[in-house]
Amino acid sequence: MRIEFYVLSSATPADRQRAACQLALKAWRAGMPVFLRGADQAQCEELDELLWRFKADSFVPHDLHQHNPQAPVVLGLDEQPATSQGLLINLNPGLSPHLEQFSRVIEIVNQEPQLLALCRENFRLYRQKGYDPQRVEL
Repeated sequence: MRIEFYVLSSATPADRQRAACQLALKAWRAGMPVFLRGADQAQCEELDELLWRFKADSFVPHDLHQHNPQAPVVLGLDEQPATSQGLLINLNPGLSPHLEQFSRVIEIVNQEPQLLALCRENFRLYRQKGYDPQRVEL
């Protein structure tokens, strides 16, 4: 499994959500199923709205897990993904309980101090589980 921490230079939550949408679009276009994991239901609903409007010239087929777990881009929390071997974009502060279902994981880090601390802990936990997470500067 490939695990990457994409590091943003800003501390703005909106930039982090926008990056998640861009990554979901890119993965979907490459034919990969995407599970976009939010921190809570409110964030999932914000991402649902953002995926409709973040890029005027493209459409990302998506839905909330409870409405359509088979959508190409699924927004959810701790639900088991309907499709395995896809991409997990994790905006949740903790690790997914379904890590083994994914072939790739992306954690999006910004410069907000509390989030940085949580992401450092996740990096450590991935290593503890035997993975080799990589850092990618954006």
